[in-house]
Amino acid sequence: MSGAWTHEYAFPIPGSPERLFAALTTKEQLEGWFAEHVRIDPREGGDFRFWGCHTLGTPSEGEAGGTITRFEADRAFGFEWELFGAPSTVVLELTPETTEHGPATRVAVQHSFQTMFEGPRNEEMVDDWWRFNLGNLMAWTTDHGEVLRVDFGDSSPEIRIVTHIDAPPGKVFRALTEPAALNQWMAKDATVDLREGGVWDLGWPAPEGYVGPNMQILELIPDRKLTVLWPDWRGDNSVPHQTVTWELEPTEGGTRVTLIHAGFVRAVDVSDFPFGWGYFLSQLKPVAEGL
Repeated sequence: MSGAWTHEYAFPIPGSPERLFAALTTKEQLEGWFAEHVRIDPREGGDFRFWGCHTLGTPSEGEAGGTITRFEADRAFGFEWELFGAPSTVVLELTPETTEHGPATRVAVQHSFQTMFEGPRNEEMVDDWWRFNLGNLMAWTTDHGEVLRVDFGDSSPEIRIVTHIDAPPGKVFRALTEPAALNQWMAKDATVDLREGGVWDLGWPAPEGYVGPNMQILELIPDRKLTVLWPDWRGDNSVPHQTVTWELEPTEGGTRVTLIHAGFVRAVDVSDFPFGWGYFLSQLKPVAEGL
């Protein structure tokens, strides 16, 4: 095994620390967004256990979790967790803050391992786990999207989101493929070569080490379907590319849009994509309806 390692991640969630703390420490709420099954004695020194198909690496009863190490009402919650045989401690700290969208709580995660477990992209696995769960925490405590229940034993995981747009498929297709329209809801400076094998470039600035989302169009059926190649968002060339598909089905008064993000190597790799896609689809709707 490798040496000690600590993962740190912070994310602002609309709402009060009181609301977030209750979601972190109440059995009924934890089973709504965090794990299939939860057992908790909510006090410092109490027992906190979680398990089931929605828990990373621990589907059996009572396997995950341990002693509660911090229990400061509306401020901090900490617990022990042995993950893939590696002892670790988790601390979530809640700090009120004001964002451009109003009052929020900064949820800061510190997940520390005495000795990091071995495995491919193990640090990325922990990062994606927390991105996914904090996205679900936000969905549970606000109206920002829906809680996503992922089976971490699924060998062919995918994200599938369905929405309705009050515009015909032709307008939705234009919003997906015309650079000027793309720039209104998703892209920064889009370039599109509208043919199979052509580039579908969102013009996003690439972080250091990231190849950038210069996607290739894999399948194109005008007004019906668009599939693009989606590289690993961290720029890891050892990770197989994924695919993102938009399927457009005419309905009475509009279009049924199904987004499918597939090709993940492991279920935890869905990371916070579901919540990002939920946001972008909400932005696509008014653009397509306004064309």
